Amino acid sequence: MGANMARRLRDQQETIIAVYDRDHDTATDLATELGCEAPATPARVAEVADIIFTVVSDDAAMRQIFSATDMESLLRHAKDRLFVNCATLSPAVHVDVETLVTQRGGQSLEACMASSITQARQGTLYLICSGRPSVFESAKPLLEKLSAHLRYIGSAGEAAKVKALVNMVMNCNTAALAEALGLGAALGLDLTMLRDIFAQTGAASRVLETDGEDMQNRAHDCYFSAAHAAKDSGIALALAKTAGLTVPLAQATYEQYLRLVALGKGELDKSAVSELTFKDRSSPLFKGEF
Repeated sequence: MGANMARRLRDQQETIIAVYDRDHDTATDLATELGCEAPATPARVAEVADIIFTVVSDDAAMRQIFSATDMESLLRHAKDRLFVNCATLSPAVHVDVETLVTQRGGQSLEACMASSITQARQGTLYLICSGRPSVFESAKPLLEKLSAHLRYIGSAGEAAKVKALVNMVMNCNTAALAEALGLGAALGLDLTMLRDIFAQTGAASRVLETDGEDMQNRAHDCYFSAAHAAKDSGIALALAKTAGLTVPLAQATYEQYLRLVALGKGELDKSAVSELTFKDRSSPLFKGEF
């Protein structure tokens, strides 16, 4: 996601100063493509750039790059910097990051992405934003270059709550659609007919629109790993626990994704990622199946 956001901003005549990844070879390849630096530490990124986008996998990774004790973290040069944080994380992490950055004279904004890799490359992301209103307004012109839909919803942590629920519903829909098509096949039904009827009835969903045909054809080129699905559903389950609610459907879906992870299904094929232009869905991005 981050790499294709950088490509999109470069296409929009923005200057990309530096790119960082824990896998230095990956960062170096992208830096060569974009004509920028590939620093060895996050601190160097914040040193040379005024606006820093972060896209990491989970809470632990976010806390690491914004560590208050690690001199190589982004906080070392947080003063007068704007951090736009796009990962799907626990709301409390976004709140903590805003506090840490603000204490050091910087600014922080959530820009949670309810979209996938192709939208990142095309600049058509759906961005759900939260943080201080003034920070959102200052970042808005840049965010509009990345998004087709840009929505501000409130203070730090609020966008993360919404994104967790978006992904919870998406994950449940994905599992339900896969099971329905599997059952339809077992009953000897024409799956093209079945998908058409789904699309025109209460069984319709965005997942049906984007993934139904691939499921029917057993095409397993996926833009979202089972591990990420489990992580995101886990965030929603933690929010439900805090609210004193039980969400049995989400719990069952979460457990199914955990089983897929344990089986090694749906893992990212890094060798394929480096070769993709993301102009279409024709190249394999993930191996495994849902």
